[in-house]
Formats: sequence, structure tokens, C-alpha cells
Amino acid sequence: MLDERKAIILRAVVTEYIETALPVGSGHVATVPEVTVSSATIRNDMAALEADGYLAQPHTSAGRVPTEKGYRFFVDQLGGPGRLGASESQQVRSFFSQTHGELEQMLADTTQLLSGLTRYTAVVVGPPHEVATIKSIQIVVLAPRLILVVLVLSNGAVEKHSIDLLHDVDEAHVAAASQRISALLVGQGLAAAGSPGLDDAISLVESDPVREIVALTVASLRVEHRQDDHVFIGGTSEMVASFDAVATVSEILRILEQQLVVVSLIENVLDRGLSVAIGRETGNEALSDCSLVVAPYVVDGESAGSIGVLGPTRMHYDQALSAVAVVADRLGKRLSEG
Repeated sequence: MLDERKAIILRAVVTEYIETALPVGSGHVATVPEVTVSSATIRNDMAALEADGYLAQPHTSAGRVPTEKGYRFFVDQLGGPGRLGASESQQVRSFFSQTHGELEQMLADTTQLLSGLTRYTAVVVGPPHEVATIKSIQIVVLAPRLILVVLVLSNGAVEKHSIDLLHDVDEAHVAAASQRISALLVGQGLAAAGSPGLDDAISLVESDPVREIVALTVASLRVEHRQDDHVFIGGTSEMVASFDAVATVSEILRILEQQLVVVSLIENVLDRGLSVAIGRETGNEALSDCSLVVAPYVVDGESAGSIGVLGPTRMHYDQALSAVAVVADRLGKRLSEG
């Protein structure tokens, strides 16, 4: 454990390096108001911090830069998310008060919001469909032999299915079918549409047009077209500004294109009880120069998905933690409202 003086010096080095991306010398540290010791003492303490693995010296004539261990100490000392700035908070409130439409578009737009707040690449993992329950089913007549089924799920997703019918139907048939389907499926998981007992219930419907609507609607819900996870990425261009090496940027972008890898990265960090993974803590060697800040979002009291930002290890951690926490909270509340 570092003593208070070394901790102050380390924070000063990390803070300056995050701002400038240049090695930090003892001369700068001496100008920090919290540092009240001589330059000689600062140099000795910086040498000790290097020996303990908190700092590194890229060149003998240069100042020091933080290591993963140094960043980890810095992040742990932050004590979690702080308060988001007033203008940023207003931006988040305005976004979620105005965002409407289907879940996928909302999550895609959320990545742009989060990337804009942090200037890092943002990731949103959508709720898996298999854990969702059906909140409501609405059927609309588009033509005598064409209906639109609108399915609202507990995770905020909205699915639409156009169904061609074999016979003409009217509003009365659709109303009766909606009532029957709602009684069978609302409050159930999506897997309920595949229940063998459902076919027996459908066969008991007396009206031929109503039975046809119910049967074809259930059949449309059984079609296995859903992905287990929906991953949305925003602000990938921020990677170009964060790293000088083209090869590094290319490798990071390659990873972001792999949905399963992205989901596994975020889940692994959260499963370890972390909100920040620094460098090799991400578990992916290709991200050794990156940090990942993540948070789950909760819908109706249950963890439904996760969001995060990916940037360089010299990340503005306080800003990233605050933005991720606030956006995760507002996203969960917005989806809970339906």
C-alpha cells in the first residue's frame, strides 16, 4: 500500500499523462498544489514508484508514464462514478425523453450518445430475447387477407410480423384473435410459443377465421430468427484519434466486429466484479493498450444488458465512469417504461 505522499505523486503523474500523453517529469509534479515536498524528494519517490511497478520510464532522459498497476491504483482511488457535468446530464435527459421507436434503433442511438459524451468507442449489448416475456400482442388489419402483428417484450423490444391469410377477415375476427392470443401468451416467455399444448388450445377455437389468425400468429413467433445477443457499436472513428499505430487500430476494430468476442469481454469483466478493466485485465492481449469501462442496465428489476466504452489506457476514467453509469441507469429506466 502506498503512503499518502507517493499516492499524491502517482495521481499527479497519471492525471498529467492522461491529458498530454507525454512522459511526466518531477518538475511538473512539483507544481501540483497537493505536493509540498522538494524536487529531490519527488524524484526519489518517482524512482520508488517505478521500482514498485506503478510507473515506467520509456527513455532514460524522459519522465515517467503510468503502468497498468499505476492506472489500477488511480482508478481504485476514484471510488466509483462521480457526477456527470450539468451540460452532459442535460444531454442525456434530453436524449431519453425524445427517443422512441424500436429497441434496436434506441440501442444504436445510445452508442452514439455515449461516444459523444466520452469521445471513446461505445458498446451496447442488447437484452437477450430468450429471457424476455411477452408484455402485449396487438393485431392490425392491413387488408382483408393481410394483418400486422406487433409484439412488445418485457426487455423493451418490439417485433412486427406481417402475415398473409388464406381467407378474408374483419375487425371482429382480429379482436377475437387478439384476445385469445393474449390469454395464451401474455406474461409468458417467447419459448411458450413453441409449447406443444398450444396447438391443442388453438384447435379448440371455434371460428375458422379466428383460428387461422391465431395459428399463423403463433407460427410466426416460432420462427427462429432471433440472435442471442444484439451488439451495437458507436464511435469507432474515435479509435483513430486515440492511437498512433495503424496496426493497433486495425486489430481493435477487428475485435469489435466480432459480436461474440465483444459480449464475452464485457461479461467477463462484469463477472469479476469490475467496472473497469485496464490493459491485459480485459483478458485479450490485443487490447493491452486499451481500457474498458462497463456497467449493466436493469429492466424491471432484472439485469437486461450492458453498456461500456473502450478507449486507450490513458482514459479520462472519472468522466467515462460517470457517463457509463448515468446512461446505463437512464437506459434501464427508459426500457422499463416500455
